[in-house]
Amino acid sequence: MIETWLGNEQTVNDSQIIVGLEIGTSKVCVAVGEVGENQAVNIIGLGQAKSRGVRKGEIIDVALAEEDVRNAIVEAEQVADVEIRSVFLGVTGSHVRGFNNTGVHPVVSADREITGADIQDVIKNAKAINLPTDHSVVHVIRQHFRVDGQDGVLNPEGMLGAKIEVDVHVVSGRYNRLQNPIRLVNGLHLEVDNISSSALASSLAILGMEQKELGTLVIDLGAGVTEYAVYSAGVIKHTGVLAVGGDHVSNDLAYGLKVPLARAEQIKIDHGSAVIDPEARDRKVGLSDDSLIPGRQINLGHMQKIMSMRLQETLELIAKDIGRAGLIEYLRAGVILCGGGARIPHITRLARDVFKLPVAVGRASTVSGVKNALDEPEFATPVGLIKFGAFQAKASPRRGGIGRVIRRQVAALFGR
Repeated sequence: MIETWLGNEQTVNDSQIIVGLEIGTSKVCVAVGEVGENQAVNIIGLGQAKSRGVRKGEIIDVALAEEDVRNAIVEAEQVADVEIRSVFLGVTGSHVRGFNNTGVHPVVSADREITGADIQDVIKNAKAINLPTDHSVVHVIRQHFRVDGQDGVLNPEGMLGAKIEVDVHVVSGRYNRLQNPIRLVNGLHLEVDNISSSALASSLAILGMEQKELGTLVIDLGAGVTEYAVYSAGVIKHTGVLAVGGDHVSNDLAYGLKVPLARAEQIKIDHGSAVIDPEARDRKVGLSDDSLIPGRQINLGHMQKIMSMRLQETLELIAKDIGRAGLIEYLRAGVILCGGGARIPHITRLARDVFKLPVAVGRASTVSGVKNALDEPEFATPVGLIKFGAFQAKASPRRGGIGRVIRRQVAALFGR
């Protein structure tokens, strides 16, 4: 294979190779994508490893997490037949938060015509955010401009006005906690080209332009955290993270059924449901391998009730947050679920009951390639990281890795 290198992206036969890495609570996943000149993404390889050093989306054991990342990287390299030297990294955790901000700039030219310099100045003002000293900006995503009160302006250059405003969505997190996964990857002699919020990366993988325009809530149900993002009128309007995920369901089952955590996890996989199945209400399941209490049985209806209550509470917390933001009525395309939790039986039914909206399981419909990456909702984040990388490469084709510095982005990557 003839290979050349452009910055940190491998190029093969005029196509770029871009890698997305998700260091999750239950698994580490690496996706390798080939990106053509028209920005079309083709997934050519996946690598996975069970995650042992991560809790609630954040690293708690560097040595274990490093070994798991290395194993996933090696598998991805073998499947895709490439050498991985850099990655786009997904970041998450309860410390990550999203909020909206507005920048204002007076137009001072004599003829009041808005120039490119005016646009840069108003965006710069929107970036002047008063964050806690230990926080760093991950994304500054442009939404819409306003000119003299006129809403919804996409490009104000050349218009006449006395005042220009821009609305942006900001994602930030604690600097040191964002640096931990970056340092881990660097320790494996890999560059981190850039980082992205995992929730926003997932939305890039599964949403088309029509869904973004109509208004869609994307919920990524992970093992350690649940992340969500709202699109409306083609742009990001709201993001959030809950430090609750599939592991909490397993913990509830272990406590409620009085079984070991590993056994609770297996029961969840074998018999779990997001709603109580009427036929299972009085059914019993034997714990044949319970050496402490031979012949012990559990009630499936009780098990499913415990599981349903935790999942319902999680979805209701998201619904309340979206409601406080005044965005429920803008979700005309409904709700899309992804992440491993989207595989729970009847989860779409429960979500429909909570949100009173159409609900579907998300697929990576905006890319092509390896069938597993396209069909399974748990691969949305690493696939979306490749799309994020493709946007970044188009905007800045000769950049290097970010190393120890978190790049502050001002681009409408997650909008039109």
